[in-house]
Amino acid sequence: MSTVVLAYSGGLDTSVAIRWIKEQYNLDVIALTIDVGNDRDLPAIAARAQQIGAIKTMVVDARADFIRYFVWPALQANAVYEGAYPLATALARPLIARLLVEVARAEGAVAVAHGCTGKGNDQVRFDVSINTLAPDLQIIAPVREWSMTRDNEIAYAKEHAIPIKVNTASAYSVDQNLWGRSIECGILEDPWAEPPEEVFAWTTNPDQPGQGEPTYVEITFQNGIPIALNGEEMDGVLLVETLNQLGGKYGVGRIDHIENRLVGIKSREVYEAPAAVIFSPVLLGKRLVLYYG
Repeated sequence: MSTVVLAYSGGLDTSVAIRWIKEQYNLDVIALTIDVGNDRDLPAIAARAQQIGAIKTMVVDARADFIRYFVWPALQANAVYEGAYPLATALARPLIARLLVEVARAEGAVAVAHGCTGKGNDQVRFDVSINTLAPDLQIIAPVREWSMTRDNEIAYAKEHAIPIKVNTASAYSVDQNLWGRSIECGILEDPWAEPPEEVFAWTTNPDQPGQGEPTYVEITFQNGIPIALNGEEMDGVLLVETLNQLGGKYGVGRIDHIENRLVGIKSREVYEAPAAVIFSPVLLGKRLVLYYG
């Protein structure tokens, strides 16, 4: 039987998609999970895909490539969307698309699949990248194609004994990688509503008085690429992870933004991107001081 390679995150949409693709397209699913710093239990995610019905599961650690070939060039270009969002999810999608194509070629698959909806920019990032690299591969986008709402998906999962960890009370949609964390949906759909503290995972509230002394951060660059933090050389992944933790501790990196999507609608997004925000004044030749309020 022919196969399709699915970009599998372990969430509701892609978990339901494994069964749905088999029913609708009569294709066996290879579940590909790509680590770009998502902070997830990857072995458990792969096991869940197999339990649902994937004939093969694969986990690829793409963190180093993500930093080297996508984050650093974006940093050098000062790529900040609409003057606010330093890009994170947007940078990872072309890399995921490339790996989808590479695995599809290696496995002899006839199609690739992703979990994007028809409302956002991600569908365009995936489709354009895949069509550029492999125009012969069919692209399947279950969430975009089916007529199920989120509640319908949950009911479908329960009907077919698909193990999921979400329920109808889940308020937010979250995506994250090494370069940033994005949160949408729920109360955030109201642009007048202040984001509740529960949406934040990487950063403390900068308005709450803290404890401790200011921290001075010095970053060494070589040919425009960060190579060291406070005199200690680090690889790109460790450097970004360290700055995310350090900046988050001081409440650095919170962004609340109403942005324009490529498809013509506006979206309220909340971001956490401590490392990306820290790099901004450093690139301008300033010495950055982190301090509690």
